[in-house]
Amino acid sequence: MKMLVTGGCGFIGSNFIRHMLNKYPDYKIINLDKLTYAGNPDNLKDIEKNNNYSFVCGDICDGPVVDKVMKEADHVVHFAAESHVDRSIDDASIFVRTNVLGTFVLLDSALKHNIKKFVHISTDEVYGSINKGSFKETDILTPSSPYSSSKAGSDLLARSYYITHKLPVIITRCTNNYGPYQYPEKLLPLFITNILDNKKVPLYGTGRNVRDWIYVLDHCKAIDFVLHRGNTGEIYNIGGGAEKTNIEITKMILETLGKDESMIEFVKDRPGHDLRYSLDCSKLRKLGWKPDHSFEEALVDTIRWYVENRWWWEKLKH
Repeated sequence: MKMLVTGGCGFIGSNFIRHMLNKYPDYKIINLDKLTYAGNPDNLKDIEKNNNYSFVCGDICDGPVVDKVMKEADHVVHFAAESHVDRSIDDASIFVRTNVLGTFVLLDSALKHNIKKFVHISTDEVYGSINKGSFKETDILTPSSPYSSSKAGSDLLARSYYITHKLPVIITRCTNNYGPYQYPEKLLPLFITNILDNKKVPLYGTGRNVRDWIYVLDHCKAIDFVLHRGNTGEIYNIGGGAEKTNIEITKMILETLGKDESMIEFVKDRPGHDLRYSLDCSKLRKLGWKPDHSFEEALVDTIRWYVENRWWWEKLKH
C-alpha cells in the first residue's frame, strides 16, 4: 500500500503513522503537512530515517502540491485540520480555508488520480451537544462552533464526492483523544504540563461539561481497521466508552501528580460551550473493533509520558 497521510506531524496523525509503519513494514507513507504551530517534526523524530517514510512540507489548499503527492499514492488518510475551538472563536477564517477548501482540493485530486480509498477523519463535535443518549451516524449535524461547523462542511463535501463521483470515501467521527505528542493547548496536556510547572489549571465554567475519551493509539487502530475492513460510503463513530466530566478529569490528574484542588482556577466559560458529547459506536463494534485501553490506565501512561518528555513540550509552551 502507498498511503498519503495529511497532517501527519500533528498529534493523531503522527501516532497513526508510527502505528502503521510498525505494523505494516512494507507500506510506504507520504506525510503532507504544512507545519503550522501544531505540526511538529519532533513528533516523528524516531522514524524520519525510515526508508518507507517520506515527508513533504506543503499546504492541502495548494492544488499543484497536492497533485504531486497524490499521484504517488493509492490510499489517503486525511487528518489535516485546524482543530482548536477557542482559536476558531477568535478567527474562523483559517478554519474555513483549511478544513473546507483544503478537503475539497484533496477530494478533487483523489478523484483525478483514482485513489482506491479516501478516509476522512472527522469529529464527534459535528453532531453538537446531547443531554441524554448518544448520536448515531445517521443523526443530523448541528455543530455549535466555527471549528465544528467547518468540519461538518468537510464531511458533507466528502460524502458528496462518494454519492456524485463514486470516490471511495469513508468518514470517521471520533471522541476526545488523549496520549503522547498532543499539543499543550488541549485540556489534558495543558493541565498536566501546568501542574508540572506548578501553575494552576484554567477550568471552564463549573467543569461539568462531559466528554467521551479515547486513547490515541486506540483511535489509530480503529482507523487502521476501517481502512482495511470498512465499507466505502459509510460513516463510522469511534469512541472510548469513557464519559467523564472535565472536573473529574482534572481531579484525576491532580491526584496522580500528588496535588490538591487548590491548583484549580475556575474561569469564564467559552461561548457556545457544548455540555455533552456522546457517540453510539455499535456500528463499528459490530464489525469487530473495540478499544484496548482502559481510561484510568492510559491516563496514567499519558501523564508519565509528559513527565518523562519535558524536552518535547517545554519549548512549545515557553
